[in-house]
Amino acid sequence: MTTFAYLRVSTDRQDLDNQRHGILEYANSHRLGPLAFVEDAVSGRIGWRDRAVGALLLQTASRGDVVLFAEVSRMGRSTLQVLEMLETCMTRGLTVHIAKQGMVLDGSMQSRITATVLGLAAEIERELISQRTSEALARRKAAGKPLGRPKGRMATSLKLDSKEAEIRGYLARASASAPSPS
Repeated sequence: MTTFAYLRVSTDRQDLDNQRHGILEYANSHRLGPLAFVEDAVSGRIGWRDRAVGALLLQTASRGDVVLFAEVSRMGRSTLQVLEMLETCMTRGLTVHIAKQGMVLDGSMQSRITATVLGLAAEIERELISQRTSEALARRKAAGKPLGRPKGRMATSLKLDSKEAEIRGYLARASASAPSPS
């Protein structure tokens, strides 16, 4: 039996650390280790079959394996996606754990009802967040305030300025040890 932990963020600028931490705590408390992590940086708008989770559920994982998600919203963007994924897991004999909610979805009727309710709640939450964001942007625009990040300005200092000498030393060592072109 293998335990897979699926982590997903919408963009590569986001961080997987919070999901990883929650999954590790859950896995340790439920004795589900060692974990095989599957990381994905893709929008939930992309169908689940076209993401890393699709390959995991349809090809990699096999009967008796466990698939661990940080929360239902990391599975898919819509209730339909979540239900399709769970149906695939049940058909293939995979057990699904949702760390944040402390749930085990094993194919029982109770599991399916719970997953449906959670998937619908996550979908409604996303819609409400989208509405609030749109309203806030419209309000700023109507007030004549700029939207988005300020246009690029040259930075007066950089994060690594204090390490400049150390970096230059490393670069000098690297170029001294590099083979010369023939």
